Amino acid sequence: MAFFLYFFGAVLLVLAALWLRGSMRRRRRERILATQLTADQREIVAQLVPITRRMPAHLRARLEGKINLFLDQITVRGQNGLEATEAMRLSIAAQACLPVVNSPVWYDTLRNVLVYPSVFRARRPTHDGYVVHERDYHMAGESWARGPVVLSWDDALEGGLDADDGYNVVIHEFAHQLDGLTGHTNGIPVLRKGQRYEGWEKAMLDAYHDHVRRVEGGHSTVIDPYGATNHEEFFAEAIVTFFEKPRELAHEEPALYAQLAELLALDPAQWN
Repeated sequence: MAFFLYFFGAVLLVLAALWLRGSMRRRRRERILATQLTADQREIVAQLVPITRRMPAHLRARLEGKINLFLDQITVRGQNGLEATEAMRLSIAAQACLPVVNSPVWYDTLRNVLVYPSVFRARRPTHDGYVVHERDYHMAGESWARGPVVLSWDDALEGGLDADDGYNVVIHEFAHQLDGLTGHTNGIPVLRKGQRYEGWEKAMLDAYHDHVRRVEGGHSTVIDPYGATNHEEFFAEAIVTFFEKPRELAHEEPALYAQLAELLALDPAQWN
């Protein structure tokens, strides 16, 4: 009897310790999310990521909290002699947090972002029947399940500075992270509470097939042609277009725009 009482007491102590630890983490997270950027940091973000200037005031305040949470959790590491400056970290964090600024989902498993000075080489296998070849690719970014995210700073900087060209490597790679929160990167992210899978699937597949037909026919598209590669790349490019060409996307693919707006709880077509 004494043994069972001792065992039961030990279990209670462990559960209490775990509860206290979780409670402390939640309070710390809430404190970070409520912390705003300094005036100097805010100016850096406004200069390097001008799309943030269009956001309503309440979303800008929320973005600042997410930026602080991002930089508290995730280390931005320069590669090949590149020094990760505060401006670099703020620019990447601001762009990365745009898709989740008004969302309950988060990049929970991500701990590192690796930043090269410019495009970097990555060796990848290619299949020719039963023969596997190794090839070098020049890349501006890549995203791994559970991290890291790898970026070219030249491309990350350019994408942040031009908010209207439909090209943003940071948003693209972090859209892959968002997509992968289900455990699979396939263009089906964790949907918003109440958002129906049937509506998501129809809007995405209709838009994807229309996009592929346009690209194969040599026609211009509001979503970057790279989105025709597969469903996951289409999802990533659609997220980029949602932020950088929202009015054009809403006009060309209204059902897709509506699903993305519901998923992210954002309507950038209405931003100034």
